[in-house]
Amino acid sequence: MNAPHDVARRRLLGGGLAALGTALLSAGAARRAAAASPGAGSSAAYQDALTAARALKPLTVEARPITAAEHAARLAQVQALMQRAQIGALLLEPGASLLYFTGLDWWRSERITAALVPAEGEVLVVTPEFEEPSVRETLAVPAEVRIWSEHESPFARLAQGLKDRRIHGPLAIEETVRFLLVDGLHRGVPGLAVIPAEPLVRPCRMIKSPAELSLLEVANAVTLAALRFARKHLSPGLSAEALGSIVEAATRALGGFPEFTLVLLNEASAYPHGTHRPEVLREGSTVLLDCGCSVYGYQSDISRTFVYGEPNAEQRRLWALVHRGQALALETARPGVPVGSLDDAVRSFYEREGFGPGYRLPGLPHRTGHGIGLEGHEPPYLVHGDTTALAAGMCFSDEPGLYIPGKFGVRLEDCWHMTEQGPVTFTPLARSIEEPL
Repeated sequence: MNAPHDVARRRLLGGGLAALGTALLSAGAARRAAAASPGAGSSAAYQDALTAARALKPLTVEARPITAAEHAARLAQVQALMQRAQIGALLLEPGASLLYFTGLDWWRSERITAALVPAEGEVLVVTPEFEEPSVRETLAVPAEVRIWSEHESPFARLAQGLKDRRIHGPLAIEETVRFLLVDGLHRGVPGLAVIPAEPLVRPCRMIKSPAELSLLEVANAVTLAALRFARKHLSPGLSAEALGSIVEAATRALGGFPEFTLVLLNEASAYPHGTHRPEVLREGSTVLLDCGCSVYGYQSDISRTFVYGEPNAEQRRLWALVHRGQALALETARPGVPVGSLDDAVRSFYEREGFGPGYRLPGLPHRTGHGIGLEGHEPPYLVHGDTTALAAGMCFSDEPGLYIPGKFGVRLEDCWHMTEQGPVTFTPLARSIEEPL
């Protein structure tokens, strides 16, 4: 689970262009991390930890980006789906789906860059004139690029592209495309029929290829190693912000790009995304780390909860229940089973232990897991009512936490992928509250 307010979506290795769109935000985040107060009495230990983190060796040297051939195969797959459904084209904006199908790694702004994927033929990309060289550089598939100048309309370029390709619709709209694009196209092509693109995009993106699984495995290995490093460098008085900056420094040195770093100490751990109250590390502190990185765009998401010092009986009991809940989700997973049944199995167990019922607190207020890939959260979801059948190649988080408001919470999270034989985790599960990593 990641915290939306902490997430700045950027990519490492082959994703530099998208980072331009968040340069100011990431620079500000870097300044905040550099200025994070380590907490009273721990400044030297904090600085030593940062120095040691920067000396770590990368784990990503053998990681490879998705090839042009795989991007071409993805395009062929979605075009075959369009042809069978008699859909004219697919409209994409910068984001995970555009990257998935074309390799185009870009950002969204008021200056429109968008792509039309026709049921047959080359992709058509519309982009500002001064961005054309950079757009062509990042494309991984053959494409026609049409430019527009600052005084011109990108919507007119898209509409003309539909007319020139003799695409009369319907036009499938990827679920994150902004309304202004659809409205602009309607103005240029009155009466154009539009439909949701989920039946086209989701079947492609939900099933991960061996290359995608490999990148997910590397990203998770980086995050787990960063968490292990951070735990070895805890010191009394360390703030949540400082601990987060240690994790991020280790992540970068290990070869990943930090996507989110959530550190919840003490009572803050009782709330899945924390509070605004400052907390520092002390004897008996509950420490909840929820962190993720990306490698060539593919993301990790790992949570670990442990105690700084000696756990008390209540902390031990809650940790053991979550550990069992996480294992139960994996035991329930098998091909053909509705993904929502994993959430049902865990929730039923927690209710028998006196939590809930359902999504009530104290208990598990969020879903048991989510799909993961180019996005930290993507369909399908391990939540009650999701009837999507588990299939080989699907990837998820497994994070059935327990939270007691006013006290503390526990979340253990690992990512896994489905095989014909059963689920396989990218990282080993926590052993015990004393050996969580």
